Parts: sequence; C-alpha cells; structure tokens
Amino acid sequence: MAHITDVLKRPVLTEKSLTLQAEENKYTFDVELTANKNEIKTAVEKMFDVKVERVNVIRVRAKTKRVGKYTGKTNRRKKAIVTLAEGSSIDLFGEE
Repeated sequence: MAHITDVLKRPVLTEKSLTLQAEENKYTFDVELTANKNEIKTAVEKMFDVKVERVNVIRVRAKTKRVGKYTGKTNRRKKAIVTLAEGSSIDLFGEE
C-alpha cells in the first residue's frame, strides 16, 4: 500500500462538493489513479482521524480541448466521494 499522502492528492472544492459536505457529510478528493477504495478509506481515516462509512469512486476521462489550431487533452483523474460516519467531520479550511 502507498503512503497516505501518495493516495490523497487534494480536496475538490466546488459548489456541488461543498453542498454535499454541508448536507450529507460527504467529502470529495482527487486521488491517485491506481488507488482502490480500501486504500482511500485507510488514508482518509489516518489523515483526518475520522470514521469512514462508504467510498464511491469516479474515473474522470480526459476531455479534448482546443485553443486556436492546437488541440490537446485535459488530465484524466480519479475522484473519491467519502461518506463519513454520523458525528464525524473534516475541517478543510482550518477554521476553529
């Protein structure tokens, strides 16, 4: 198993992910492409000291983009939506 900082890359802070966080206690992270659900669960539990109930994984394919005559692709990535147990929470913004 990889180190926890190798599994979790960064939190996803979009309007939709912040709504999920506030209403359903679900947190979204960009994770390593090779990480599986068990590794993601272990990494979140160790890094944030919380209890994880469920991990859902989404593979986001690369999109073709174009700037003038040049075409390219965006990076492919893997997102994990982590559902925490009742009473657990993660402070992503460092507020107290």
